[in-house]
Amino acid sequence: MDIYFVTVVVLSVGAFIHSRCSIPELRPSNEAASTAWKYLAKLAFIAWLGMLVWGVMEKPWTSPLAAVMGSLAANALIASRGPRPFWPGLSMLFCVIGVFLAVWLMTGQQGF
Repeated sequence: MDIYFVTVVVLSVGAFIHSRCSIPELRPSNEAASTAWKYLAKLAFIAWLGMLVWGVMEKPWTSPLAAVMGSLAANALIASRGPRPFWPGLSMLFCVIGVFLAVWLMTGQQGF
């Protein structure tokens, strides 16, 4: 599996979970953690858009298309599962991993 695909899906899921957790019960109780999560999710969304643009320019056209379809499928799966108490932590983890992978890919690193 291509790291590009995984990166785009992880970024999408991280940002999507944040958008689904609008009620206070699903937000971190610490205000600083909630603010950090908000900015991290925004960064993940911007990185997701950037990865799509980068993929269109650097990859065959099928890679960005597959990444968008994978993102939609992963987000639909998350939405169908309903809210879970561990979502904030999972979202933050996905955002951090996704941003790291996006920077790693865009700086020209190849494979692990």
